[in-house]
Amino acid sequence: MSIRRTRPGRPRLVPPTTTSPPREQILHAAAQLFVTKGFAGTSTREIADAVGIRQASLYYHFTSKDEILAELLERSVRPTVDQVERIEQLAAPESPETALYALALVDVRTLAEAPDNIGLLATHPDVTSSEAFDAFRGIRAELADAYGRIARTAAPGVATAAEPGHLGDMLMHLVEVTTSLRGSGVPIHDATAAAIASTCLRACGIPESRIASAAASAATLLDDLPKNPGHH
Repeated sequence: MSIRRTRPGRPRLVPPTTTSPPREQILHAAAQLFVTKGFAGTSTREIADAVGIRQASLYYHFTSKDEILAELLERSVRPTVDQVERIEQLAAPESPETALYALALVDVRTLAEAPDNIGLLATHPDVTSSEAFDAFRGIRAELADAYGRIARTAAPGVATAAEPGHLGDMLMHLVEVTTSLRGSGVPIHDATAAAIASTCLRACGIPESRIASAAASAATLLDDLPKNPGHH
């Protein structure tokens, strides 16, 4: 689903309470409402009211509620997808487990830093049945493929223990516990992120000694990655 860039809307009904651009305010308000009330249960009028703008003004920035949802969903995965190629370039060829560990860490951080815990939206039935989810499904599949490809290189034997097409999804589900932890009020500290990344490697049967080495190498690798890539 394409994202339309347009001119500002009409004057506000009420003054803004933040200096964020109107588009970001709309996304923030929509995310809060979608997470708490559900996508189907939220109207564009409610989103506009939450921002303090007219409903007509909202349509200067987004053509529909589905377009708002599409951008929110993309923000929960795109920053990680945009780092995959760089991670694989920086990881030593003889240490694919470092690439896998780094990918999991970046993914955890994407989900941990995503505004309003928008990663939870992908688990809502009214979201998964929406038109917006179709575009997200393709981006998510791209990330799952990266997980699977890197994992099979790091642990060739794991390919016999899991269907190739399912391995990436399995690892992504392990990382997506991040959103559940956030939803329960658990802060995602570095130690928590490291535990999740290590769990991904353990699920592939990688020995503890190699996991420790991968963690140390990934820390250096992450220092060379761009900060806050993608849509944040």
